[in-house]
Amino acid sequence: MARITKRLVDSVRPKKANGAEPGDEKSSASKRKDVVAWDDELRGFGVRFKPTGAGAYIIQYRNVEGRSKRLTLGSVAELTAEEARKVARSKLSSVAQGGDPVAEKRATRTTPTVAEICDWYLEKAESGELLGRRRRPIAKKTLALDRSRIDTHVRPLLGDRKVQSLSLADIERFQADVVAGKTAKPRKGRGGVTTGGAGVAGRTVGMLHTIFEQAARLHLIDHNPAKGVRKVSTDKKVERRLSLGEIAALGKAIRGADEESPVALAAIRFMLLTGFRRMEVLTLERAWIDPEASCVRFPTTKSGAQLRAIGQSALKLLLAQPSCRKENLYVFPSETSDGHFVGIVRVLQRLCLTAKLDDVTPHVLRHTFASVAGDLGFSELTIAGLLGHTGRGVTQRYVHLDKALLLAADKVAEEIDNTLGIAAAQSADERSVRLSREGVRRVDAA
Repeated sequence: MARITKRLVDSVRPKKANGAEPGDEKSSASKRKDVVAWDDELRGFGVRFKPTGAGAYIIQYRNVEGRSKRLTLGSVAELTAEEARKVARSKLSSVAQGGDPVAEKRATRTTPTVAEICDWYLEKAESGELLGRRRRPIAKKTLALDRSRIDTHVRPLLGDRKVQSLSLADIERFQADVVAGKTAKPRKGRGGVTTGGAGVAGRTVGMLHTIFEQAARLHLIDHNPAKGVRKVSTDKKVERRLSLGEIAALGKAIRGADEESPVALAAIRFMLLTGFRRMEVLTLERAWIDPEASCVRFPTTKSGAQLRAIGQSALKLLLAQPSCRKENLYVFPSETSDGHFVGIVRVLQRLCLTAKLDDVTPHVLRHTFASVAGDLGFSELTIAGLLGHTGRGVTQRYVHLDKALLLAADKVAEEIDNTLGIAAAQSADERSVRLSREGVRRVDAA
């Protein structure tokens, strides 16, 4: 047989019988066999026509096990003879190197989609079958964030894609789309809108890398398509902190905020005095407070159970919080339910508006605590212990707290509390009330 060209393809195409009735052609075709023409230059490359006239380019080869395989490259209507020859040459070259195009095509059809792998990850992680950092079950808070990122960003942009078809370029293009706000949408319930951005994009890509790595480790997929991805920089090397003057201004705003919730004001003050994360403060339960050890015993955090040292100023603030309802376990309870307080960000924004402070978030309060600790001369390791950061040698990993850490917590809390001026103002008010009462008693006695 000659070289496969358009002329040869046209010549071997089955011709329709003249005068055939509509139903006769199908019945007649079923009695005939396929017509196959092989190329005499590229061994294994051919064209095949069904009796109905449908034609396709094919290759025939034997895999490494010696089994004969036939792969359809595309129909004669979709590919020219020369285009099909190029595809055939590439596939047959792969076969010569030990590949099996038929098996690879079958694997591509059965490989899971990104959405399916994400569903698998969430299911296994929630049941505790997948372990996260330090070989511990993945925290519920982390899974809640992962689920939100998957639903908001991953499913709309990559959910239907086969994992094995993804390239590094696809992952980085996905990251760029999230940065550009392609997944931005109104958010239901509390909060504003999901806008994307560099921070969200980087964290979402990091999450995808972890999910794919877990799936590859357990052989659900052949490889991690996000391996080697370059996460976008957030360009936030300098973090916002409050100066001592700004702390004093915030303290003045807190003292004058008669219309704000006392629970919220106390929680904001506690954040500054301890450097605790927002949700660590809001979900703090009374049973976790250890007054004798001057610490909070967290049963679980991002890095497992922890002891966190707190200064005497912070401890007094906790112990002074009234119990609104016996059934509520939280130190900073909701005023309308059995849960914890939830509107602290808005309260902080209103206080900062009064104090004329810009760009202040709960994380800024945490960073301010760390910065004050640094100003007082405490080491990075001590500050890491106060903040609950993980790492070798950080004391919160142990079952006790050393005196140096307790001293640091006390000094930092005292410095911030004195700058806020709230405790001093309260003491002055209490002294004034006491003196007034004593004066009334003297008058009555006279």
